[in-house]
Amino acid sequence: MNDTTLEQNARAGMTLSIGVVVPTYNRAGFLPETLDAILGQTRPPDAIVVVDDGSTDETPSVLARYAPRVKALRITNSGELVARNTGVAALATDLVAFCDSDDLWRPGFLAAMEALWRAEPGTRAAYGDFVIVRDGVWEETSKFASAPPGFWEGLRPLGAESGVFDAPIIARLIAFQPFFPSAMVVDRRYFQSVGGWDEAVSRTVGMDFATHLRNAEHPPLGVLRAPLVGIRKHGDNYSADVQKMNLGDARVLEHVLRTRPSLAPHAALIRASIARRRREALETAFARRDFAAVREIHALLPAAERGGKIAVKHAVATLPAALANPLATLLSAAGSARAR
Repeated sequence: MNDTTLEQNARAGMTLSIGVVVPTYNRAGFLPETLDAILGQTRPPDAIVVVDDGSTDETPSVLARYAPRVKALRITNSGELVARNTGVAALATDLVAFCDSDDLWRPGFLAAMEALWRAEPGTRAAYGDFVIVRDGVWEETSKFASAPPGFWEGLRPLGAESGVFDAPIIARLIAFQPFFPSAMVVDRRYFQSVGGWDEAVSRTVGMDFATHLRNAEHPPLGVLRAPLVGIRKHGDNYSADVQKMNLGDARVLEHVLRTRPSLAPHAALIRASIARRRREALETAFARRDFAAVREIHALLPAAERGGKIAVKHAVATLPAALANPLATLLSAAGSARAR
């Protein structure tokens, strides 16, 4: 990819502009703290666009309190991927950062990202580390720290807390996905040139995965090791549901394999990942005694993946509940005993 205007300006030492896109839907209770964190950055954003995806709560009233510092756009409910793309289209900045309306940034997040681009102006997209926030408490263990051995090998250091991958990391990302939209910053022109957020998987749990995979195909890919982002966990988000996440990721992987010829060299790896995620979803459903889901997931597995314990659990799931529940309890107990 040829140098972008951003890259030319950065190499010439010119000022880089940063815009922020915040998609929101019925998050009036969370939105003020998110916006305050964005406005409180040590490197203030040059523009903030909140895209209200047809909220039915007090979101318009909340946004009115932040005018004119925050530009509010309202669209018919279309899903957060459409909302994010709408926000990007409303900006003319060099960089675009994304923050979901229930997440938080430490004050130095944008400054650290700007420094990363200064160190490597060719960066197309960059991701920061994050921690989970529960009831206002930031956990200590970060997402990047849980990466498998070797995941960060080949990262070219830019500074004490940042670096870039100079080659695509598709295979690594298929095996372990540590990236999150609220910790993501992109070169706007690059991002729009590759289609922005992949709306074809809109409203799928794990839908962001498709776009992260596309970014991973276009190095340099930046990494900010400092955990400056907080992902709030609460009853209104789905990412805590492992079964839904596995099924959603499998669907996303099917989509990218079907629609992106550039991923053909990774086809076997992608298919194996799809099968693994569905096996894990089936195991979770069985543990929950959700036998209807077990039957549905089993039908999605390739024949080669339906043997052994999976076959036994599917057979149990086809029985009447009066028989299936006690048998499932026995199987779980037997599995626990073997694990000890």
